[in-house]
Amino acid sequence: MIKSIHVKNYILIDDLTVDFSDRLNVITGETGAGKSILINAIDIAFGAKISSDVIKKGAEKALIELFISTNNPNIKILFEENGIDYDYYDEIVISREILPSSSRIRINGTLVNQAVIKNFREMLLDIHSQHQTYSFLQAKSHIILLDNYAKEVYGSKLAEYKEKYKKYQNLLKELDFAQNASNATESQIDFLKFQINEIEEAKIEDVEEEEKLKQELKVLDNAEKLKELSFNAYQALNGDEGSVIEALLQIKSDLSRAVNMDKSLDEIENQAIELTELTRDLSANLRDYAQSITNDTARLNEIQERLYVFEKLKRKYGSTLEEIINTYDKLTKELNNIEFSTKNIEKLEEEIFQSKNELTGTAQDISENRKNYAQVLSALIVDELEKLELAKSKFEIRVMPTELGPNGIDEVEFYISTNVSQDLSPLAKTASGGEISRVMLAIKTIFAKSDDIDTVIFDEIDTGISGRAAQSVADEIEELAKYRQIILITHQAIIAAKSQTHFLVNKKQNDETVIEIKSLNDTEKISAIASLAAGSASESSVEFAKSLLSGN
Repeated sequence: MIKSIHVKNYILIDDLTVDFSDRLNVITGETGAGKSILINAIDIAFGAKISSDVIKKGAEKALIELFISTNNPNIKILFEENGIDYDYYDEIVISREILPSSSRIRINGTLVNQAVIKNFREMLLDIHSQHQTYSFLQAKSHIILLDNYAKEVYGSKLAEYKEKYKKYQNLLKELDFAQNASNATESQIDFLKFQINEIEEAKIEDVEEEEKLKQELKVLDNAEKLKELSFNAYQALNGDEGSVIEALLQIKSDLSRAVNMDKSLDEIENQAIELTELTRDLSANLRDYAQSITNDTARLNEIQERLYVFEKLKRKYGSTLEEIINTYDKLTKELNNIEFSTKNIEKLEEEIFQSKNELTGTAQDISENRKNYAQVLSALIVDELEKLELAKSKFEIRVMPTELGPNGIDEVEFYISTNVSQDLSPLAKTASGGEISRVMLAIKTIFAKSDDIDTVIFDEIDTGISGRAAQSVADEIEELAKYRQIILITHQAIIAAKSQTHFLVNKKQNDETVIEIKSLNDTEKISAIASLAAGSASESSVEFAKSLLSGN
């Protein structure tokens, strides 16, 4: 349910917080006072289209925040799928920040797109007004409503069917892929084999081979210079006269004599010995390296040929050896799939045949249950319509055959006639504005015990009704509020008297126009209901208001 709403710099509201009760919340006020402003704000928070003129004059941006409490398990799943933080026992915060050129919606601080907020809204909220399409009017929701109502009877069978239908769909996709693959021409298969063979012939075993060969090629290209430089270094270290090693040997000899005279030179002598040995090792390594360098023309040609093979493959199959190997794996898999698919088609066709037969049998059982419960529900809704002064109405839930699909073999649509002379027609095309509110209320009352919607909002549900019809609507709303949070705008005193919380909307005009929304105490509630009934809080209208309240 919606626990509260915070609105800032929105149209004629500076900064306002409204706390809702968990049952029936009524909003009243004079014509033009702005009673729909809260309903519109809730609608906007849940993703409704807006324009920048909703930002209060002089403000940089508007903000609408909703604080929500729900235990709907589907919401937790939705949040997990979209990376939204959610503790089952904590409240959910929806915020919509509206700027002159854009707006942003966040749930628990996470930025979300229209698809996510739309899904969230459908799980939590129904809004009905004369200017909006009510979810119950949509034929696509009728099968869901019927199935939810009868979920204790065939819900588990339907859930099992849906899982098997997903597997059936996957089998169809596999068959389609297999058939497409098996339709590959002989030339396509030959070309795949040619590509695979071309890569195989290169015998690439090390993805670093190309870099290693390039380094070796660089050495071969500079063999003479490398031999000269390394031999010169060797000569400097170990030449005949004036070499580094000759000098070090002299130093070592001098230090050996000096140690006999001063033992503190031991460490220095050891360093000289170590340096002499290291220098001899360095000299030997330079000699060996200089001797190993040869002008190996055959190896040079071999490397150049190998690199040419790589360049040729890279032009066709990838910019690196690793990419070439990945391409090889992909081509091999494609060829294997073609060869496998040809053998697999018959097996898949048999699995699909068996799966479809099983699904059809289950769908027929579900269909029979649907038809039975459609009759039960139709009768219940007719009874509710009679309570709402639509006694001549006919209502029928039609279960019509269709192709095997995710919901079985049925299409479901609600049909209604509110006049004796009128034939049954689809619900969305028939009822007038005044009637549709009562029809929706009747349907909602029946389904309230089975659907997962937490909050129902009615914007002027009492349009076009009075007298007994108004009393009937008031009683029905009171009944519905036992199961769901209701927020509604009304002009009827008899409906307002049923409220758990009563909000009065006033428009004040001083230096600027400001809308105020106040939660009424018991005394204020009597005065507001009296004004609804008679236009002002006279002695008689106050007594009437008290009588309405005492009757609840």
